[in-house]
Amino acid sequence: MISSTFPDFLQNFSCPKYLRERAILTPTNQTVGHINSLIVDKIPGEAVSYFSIDEAADFGGTEVQKNAAFPIEYLNSISIAGMPPHDLKLKVGVVVMLIRNLNQTLGLCNGTRMVVSKCLKNCIECEVICGTFLGTRHFIPRMELCPTDSRLSFKLIRKQLPIQICYAMTINKSQGQSLERVALFLPNSVFSHGQLYVAISRVTSLEGLKIFIDSQSGKSTDITPNVVFKEVFYNLPKA
Repeated sequence: MISSTFPDFLQNFSCPKYLRERAILTPTNQTVGHINSLIVDKIPGEAVSYFSIDEAADFGGTEVQKNAAFPIEYLNSISIAGMPPHDLKLKVGVVVMLIRNLNQTLGLCNGTRMVVSKCLKNCIECEVICGTFLGTRHFIPRMELCPTDSRLSFKLIRKQLPIQICYAMTINKSQGQSLERVALFLPNSVFSHGQLYVAISRVTSLEGLKIFIDSQSGKSTDITPNVVFKEVFYNLPKA
């Protein structure tokens, strides 16, 4: 799947045109993280780890109580959709996506895809590979991030680079992207209304789409359920 989506990867891993045309889409963040790690490992050079500073806020107790209830090891281990990890491993040439709006006048918006051109001590330099600002370079600093949708009993504040690696991305995160080559990987079926449509509609032509489906037994198949909320159709006007 990876080789069919990213053919001749080692010869093209830093080519903006090659990178902006393709991606692997899958339903869950866990699968996304696994695929991205496999691809990053293929890129030559040493990885640089950027560690976040994590804090629990809006707890209501004293500082001593907060430290006892939420040790730093626990905060570092939290993984939430839409948030970068505590240990973000990057290399020069890695494709990343902004997950927050930084400066819309410069095209630094949530969903902007970029290639890492420099790994510095406290920030990274990236080159935009899509949209009107194609080819422009910007320094991306750490910033305080809070999950927009969290079931935690406290407010997690994570100071980290506002990016995620995006050779693979979740179907939900792919909304707004237009790609020439898409691999849709379904180790499990989609889980919400419209997800399958969103994934398939990211590709500009049928020839550029490949779908990989695993059954519950782990074997490849060509059948997957489509989730549709029938209630959506109840309020449609009758003919």
